[in-house]
Amino acid sequence: MTNLIDLVLPPVCAGCGALGSACCATCVRAWGAPALVPLPELAVFALAAYAGIARRLVLAYKERGRRDLAPVLGELLAKAVPYLPGARPAPDGLWWLVPVPSRRIASRIRGGPHMLRLARACARRLAEHGHPAAVAPGLVLDSGAKDAVGLARHQRAANLAGRIAPEPAGLPPPGTPVLLLDDVLTTGSTASECARVLRASGYPVTAGLTLTNAHSSE
Repeated sequence: MTNLIDLVLPPVCAGCGALGSACCATCVRAWGAPALVPLPELAVFALAAYAGIARRLVLAYKERGRRDLAPVLGELLAKAVPYLPGARPAPDGLWWLVPVPSRRIASRIRGGPHMLRLARACARRLAEHGHPAAVAPGLVLDSGAKDAVGLARHQRAANLAGRIAPEPAGLPPPGTPVLLLDDVLTTGSTASECARVLRASGYPVTAGLTLTNAHSSE
């Protein structure tokens, strides 16, 4: 059925509009090697700046229903994970990926938790490349958190304080090293609070990995 649909309505690149795939070979080159973002609380690495083609692809996946981008973006993350400085799997070789949580209302609008879907795509690709991985949906965001768009760093930090909590049922045994996954790093407040909560619960957060970097020091 999918192949028949593709024949009638061929996939369109979400980055440039070219026919043939969700993300064409040219737009894939908008992503580069992991670059360190200077956060004092956590080593976070980004694959591209939040601009141009990379921004369009993230927005298409996150806000415009382009779920067909999940395998593409998951592959980009998976290629970077094993080579992140400081990141490591559990002693048994299993990589544990913790997706940054979204507000429940945002997830409903987007047709489900977009970062959970992306983390699962990343884990599948890692396994295909010989690096066994599992997803740990071990963080929840309280409904009291407001939409963070337009908030400065100190406002985002205040908005999140005490509103991200561990979900033990979604986490591996305490002491297991984990890697935090996100799509856009803005001020770093969300990544920092997620890392703080995980560490307080007994989980070493070895690094963070995000698709794009819009980091501001405000």
